[in-house]
Amino acid sequence: MSSSTQTIPSPTATPRHICVVMDGNGRWAKKRFLPRVLGHKHGVGTLETMAARCSELGVAYLTVFAFSTENWRRPEDEVSFLMKLFMRALKVEAEKMHQNNMRLKVIGSRSRFSPEIIAGIEAAEALTAANTGLTLTVAADYGGRWDILQATNQLIREGKTEITETDLAARLMLAEAPEPDLFIRTGGETRISNFMLWQMAYAELYFTDVLWPDFDAAELDKAVQSFQKRERRFGRTSEQLPPELQRS
Repeated sequence: MSSSTQTIPSPTATPRHICVVMDGNGRWAKKRFLPRVLGHKHGVGTLETMAARCSELGVAYLTVFAFSTENWRRPEDEVSFLMKLFMRALKVEAEKMHQNNMRLKVIGSRSRFSPEIIAGIEAAEALTAANTGLTLTVAADYGGRWDILQATNQLIREGKTEITETDLAARLMLAEAPEPDLFIRTGGETRISNFMLWQMAYAELYFTDVLWPDFDAAELDKAVQSFQKRERRFGRTSEQLPPELQRS
């Protein structure tokens, strides 16, 4: 992964890498007088739709924030359901992804997951490892600050006494992927919420009031169209950009 603060990424009309905070599952369920957990269940279907549409558009990487380091603070019954849902999704969705030539990766700390979930993660990653289509990365028990700290601690263990951007970027959880071009957050909140803090230095931000279970292919297209209207300067002036990259 090259750093956008050191090199200028090649311009693309379609985002190479989209990252998403999938917010609003509980509120979607509450509006329908349903248990919060059913909102999360519907959200899995939305993610399947999102991955399929990203693949059609030519997006290479889709990274979603499924469970943060802070989400362990939620009610115990909700956390328990989320873990069961995660386990089921690893079994069912990974097989669908494999059939569609997609690759699945899971990033984050695994220390608090059960042995069954860890085994499910490893099996899903192994099943899809050789696929060449969209890479879907699920961030689970992940935090942006945690990511930077684990990379720094790894460098310390290696005996590094002076750390460069290149050193740190190579040890982040998404070192193999380009930095995100587009960040999407559903559900009406306008926060990054400790997601990929290092990698999103130059990401274009898109916030929508649409709750995650209602975020369909048409809504994704709106986000991509918004991205295509942005002028991405990476520190330069508008006049320094090629004419085709300037936005009126």
